[in-house]
Amino acid sequence: MSLLLKDRVWTMEAPTAKRGVYPLHGFKLGLYRLPIKLEDPLEIKSVHDGLKKTFEMDMYADRIYATYRWTERNKDDPDAKGYEEVELSVTVEIVTGEVVDIIYQVFPIEKFGDPNWVIDYRKKADHFAKMVIDTMLRNTILADKMISYLAKTEKISEVAAIEKLEELTPLAKIVLGAKPKAIEATDEDAEDDDAEYEIPDGAKPGPIDVEFKTKLKLSPAYDAPEHTIKTWGRKGTSNGIMGIWGEFVSVDYDICIADGGCLEACPVGVYEWFDTPGNPASGKKPLMSKEPDCIFCLACEGVCPPQAIKIFEMK
Repeated sequence: MSLLLKDRVWTMEAPTAKRGVYPLHGFKLGLYRLPIKLEDPLEIKSVHDGLKKTFEMDMYADRIYATYRWTERNKDDPDAKGYEEVELSVTVEIVTGEVVDIIYQVFPIEKFGDPNWVIDYRKKADHFAKMVIDTMLRNTILADKMISYLAKTEKISEVAAIEKLEELTPLAKIVLGAKPKAIEATDEDAEDDDAEYEIPDGAKPGPIDVEFKTKLKLSPAYDAPEHTIKTWGRKGTSNGIMGIWGEFVSVDYDICIADGGCLEACPVGVYEWFDTPGNPASGKKPLMSKEPDCIFCLACEGVCPPQAIKIFEMK
C-alpha cells in the first residue's frame, strides 16, 4: 500500500460517496491533499505530457486525469472452452490550484459488464490507483515541489527530503523524460560552483561509499536526453570533481577509470560513453543514460576494477 495514502483513504459502502466538494459515485474513494501549488499552465501540461506514454492521460480545465488499464482472464489458454477476458481500469484525478488534490475511486465491477469471475478486483484497482499516484509524485514537477515542501517544513536537507518522498511512494515506476524541467541548483550549489577547491592528481581510490546519499549534498542534476540523472558531491562544471552520479545505478566518477567493463557487461545497455575532459581519473565516463532500464543483475558492479559502481535495487 502506498504510504502516502496510508491514513488518508476513505471507504464508502454506499452508491454515492462524497468527500468535501467532490461528489464521486463509486465503491471506494481515495482523497489526498498535497500542500503545494500547481497553477502554472506549462507545469500542469508537463505533468500531462510527461506521463502520456505510461498512462492514458487527459486534461480538462484545471484537472488532469491518468487512467491505468489492465486485462483479466478467467483462463490461461485463450483457445480453451469458456475463455473470457475483460479490460478493467482505474482513473486518478489531479485537481490543480493553490493546493493539489489527488482523487481516485474504485467503481463496482458491474460497470465493466458482468465479469463476476474476476478475483480481487477492488484490491487490484486500489493497488493500481496508488501506483499511478506514486509514479506521478516521483517523476513529474510534483516531485520537486514536494521535496521543497518537505525540506522547508520539516527542516531537513534536500537529500533527506528526497529519501522521505521515496519512502512515501514505494509503488512508483520510473518514467524516462517525465519531467521536462531539470532540477535547479540551490544558492548553496551556485556558491560551490564559484568557489576554489583542490583538484586531485589522479583517480580517487575505491570503493564507492555506499552511504553517499546521506553523507554528500545533492548537487545539480545532469539532464540527459531521455532521463534526468541525479548527482551528489559534484563541484563546478569543469569535471575536476564530478562526485557520484545516478540514483539507482550509482557511479563515483572520481574513482571511475573508464575501462569499459560495465558497458560490455550490462545486458540491457544502461550505459553509454560521454566525454568528461578535465577529470583526473579519466576523460570519459559511462553515463547511465538508460538508468530506469536497469534489471539489477549487478553485472556492472561485479566487473568494475576500482569498485566505483553501486546498484540500489528499487523496492
